[in-house]
Amino acid sequence: MTGSDVVHTRRATRQGLAVALATSAYGISFGALSVASGLDVWQTCILSLAMFTGGSQFAFVGVIGAGGLVAAPAAIASAALLGVRNVAYGMRMSSVVGSGLWRKAAAVPFTIDESTAVALAQTRPRARTRGFWVTGLGIYAGWNLTTLLGALLGDVLGDPRAYGLDAAAAAAFLALLWPRLRGRQAIAVGIAAAVVATALTHALMPGMPVLIAAVVAIAVGWFDWWGRRAPTSGAPDGAVTR
Repeated sequence: MTGSDVVHTRRATRQGLAVALATSAYGISFGALSVASGLDVWQTCILSLAMFTGGSQFAFVGVIGAGGLVAAPAAIASAALLGVRNVAYGMRMSSVVGSGLWRKAAAVPFTIDESTAVALAQTRPRARTRGFWVTGLGIYAGWNLTTLLGALLGDVLGDPRAYGLDAAAAAAFLALLWPRLRGRQAIAVGIAAAVVATALTHALMPGMPVLIAAVVAIAVGWFDWWGRRAPTSGAPDGAVTR
């Protein structure tokens, strides 16, 4: 390894740790919201350990909070739709994590928005690999620790309606979506999905309006009606979009 490689690798390590620290802080919010939605502390922790994708977790507890366990199938489907993007990340990261079936298999749980973004921000192959692993492992450890902390705090708070936490899942999910609304096409997709979901909220069981709105969003987003697309950078936006 040359001196230049060492510098780039150390920079990737610092960036990965910084992103992991910032992203892990949001686990407190998820833990509290999950308990407020009706899951207990252990269920909340297992959800973070097994699912480990922030956007999908917020969607899951949001649907569960609205409809209870009867809405579990719709909650799972909603979370799965949001997790599909990780498949695309996996294809892009295949050459970054290194060769070998076991190495690629081990990388699957940590192939998320942040680890992909940090890896692609590097210019050297070794630095990309280091950035990926440091970010992914760091967030996994931090996210699960803060999830436990948030769940314990949420369990102490009691009734979520007294603090407005019954609406916090929707607010958190909107915060994840807002930075991605760039250009008229993206805004059109968001508006179409929101209108459909709102119109169906009182007619269908919790979770179903989200699934139908997702189909509408795909249909609207498939066509670029305005002849221009939002700029893409090849890397995920933001550090907390998981």
